[in-house]
Amino acid sequence: MSPNPAQGNGWRWLQLALGVACMVMIANLQYGWTLFVTPIEQAQGWSRRDIQIAFTIFILMQTWLVPLEGWLIDRFGPAISVGLGGLMVGCAWVANSYATSLVVLYLAAALGGVGAGVVYSASVGNALKWFPDKRGLAAGIVAGGFGGGSALTVIPIANTIQSYGYQSAFLWFGLGQGLIVVAAALFLRAPKAGETPAPSAATLAAQGLRDFTPGQVLRTPMFWVLYAMFVMVCAGGLMAVAQLAPMARDYGVANVPVSVLGLTLPALQFALSIDRILNGLTRPFFGWVSDHIGRENTMFIAFGLEGIGIWLLASFAHDPVLFVVLSGFVFFAWGEIYSLFPSLCTDIYGRRFATANYGMLYTAKGTAALLVPISSWLQEASGSWNGVFYVVVVANLVASAMALLVVKPLRARMARRQVAPPARPLPDVPGLASEAAR
Repeated sequence: MSPNPAQGNGWRWLQLALGVACMVMIANLQYGWTLFVTPIEQAQGWSRRDIQIAFTIFILMQTWLVPLEGWLIDRFGPAISVGLGGLMVGCAWVANSYATSLVVLYLAAALGGVGAGVVYSASVGNALKWFPDKRGLAAGIVAGGFGGGSALTVIPIANTIQSYGYQSAFLWFGLGQGLIVVAAALFLRAPKAGETPAPSAATLAAQGLRDFTPGQVLRTPMFWVLYAMFVMVCAGGLMAVAQLAPMARDYGVANVPVSVLGLTLPALQFALSIDRILNGLTRPFFGWVSDHIGRENTMFIAFGLEGIGIWLLASFAHDPVLFVVLSGFVFFAWGEIYSLFPSLCTDIYGRRFATANYGMLYTAKGTAALLVPISSWLQEASGSWNGVFYVVVVANLVASAMALLVVKPLRARMARRQVAPPARPLPDVPGLASEAAR
C-alpha cells in the first residue's frame, strides 16, 4: 500500500528534528569561531588578519561547493551525505587542535567548510521537500538550529578554553559534534511518493508553476538580484560573527559584568549567548511570518531592522549593557536570511531541483565572507569600527528597498510569463522520485 500524508506526518517531523540536531552540531564551526581567535593569536603569535583568513576559507568551502553537493545529495540521499559531512567536521576541529602552522589551520578550515556545507544543504533541502505546505517555517526551524545551536555551548567552550586551552576545546567538542551528526544521519531519508500533504490553494498561488533546472535559473535576472541582496545582507552578519569578540575587547566591554533578567555574566559571554539564541529564533519566526505576509514584505521589514540595529550598535557599543542588547537585536534581524532566501528561491524555481538551486544562491554567503578580512584591514587602518558599521548599514537599507522595488515586481512578471510544461518522467534517483509524484 502506498504511503499517505497522514502516515508520513510523523516521519516528516522526525526528519525535521534530525535536521535541527545536525545543524546544532555544526553551528560552532561558524558561530563558535570568534572565541578561538584571540587565544590562537596569543598562543601562536599569528596576526588576527591571518587567523581570520581561516574563517573566510571555511565560509568559501561551506558555500561555493554547495551546488555540486546539492546534486550529489539529490542523487545519493541525505543519509550518506550527512554521515560523510559529520566525519569531515569532526576531523576538522581535531586538526585545529594540533595546528602549529597557518597552513594546517587553513586546511582544517577547508575540510570543515566542505563538511558543514554538506550537512547544511542536506538538512535544509530535506526540510523543503518534506514541508511543501509550510516551507518558510520548516526552513526556518532547521536553519534556526544552525543559528541558535551554538548558544548551548558558548559558555562551556569559553570555560574549556580558559581552563584547559583552546586546543582541548577544539579536540573534545570536535569529536562530540562529529559523532552526533554521524549518528543522526543514519535515520535521515527523503520523502516517498504521497507522504507529504499538498500545499493549500493560497500557498500554491504564491509559488511558481514550473520547475527550473539549475542552468535555467542562472539565466534569469531574478537569480542575480537575489544573489546581490544575499551578499549585501550576509556580509554584515558574518563580520559580526567573526569580529564580535575582537570588537568587544577593542571597545573595552568584553569582561565587564552585565546583569539582565537576574543573570550576570561578562558582556562578551552574555552577548554571544543571547546572540545565538536570537539568531536561532529569528529564522522560524520570520519564516512563519513570510508564509503569511509574503517573502518580499518580510525581507523589507527584516533588512530595514538590521540596518537600524547596526547603526545603533555603532553608536552605543561602548556601553556594556547596550552592547549586549543591540548585538542581540542585530543577530535577530540578520539570521532570517537563511529561511527567507531558500523559501523564496524554491517558491520561484520549484521543488524538483530545490537543493541544487538554493545551493547556487547560497554561494553568496561565500562571496560575502571575502569581505570579513577587509573589515579587519579597514578597522586596523582607521583605528575604528565606525567605517565598517556604516558601510553595512547602507548595504542593508539598499537590500530592504530592493525587496519591494525590484524583487516583488520582477517576480510578478515572471509569474505572468510562466506556463506549466507537460509532466516528464524523472530518473529513479533517491529524493527525486518522490518529487515527481507531487
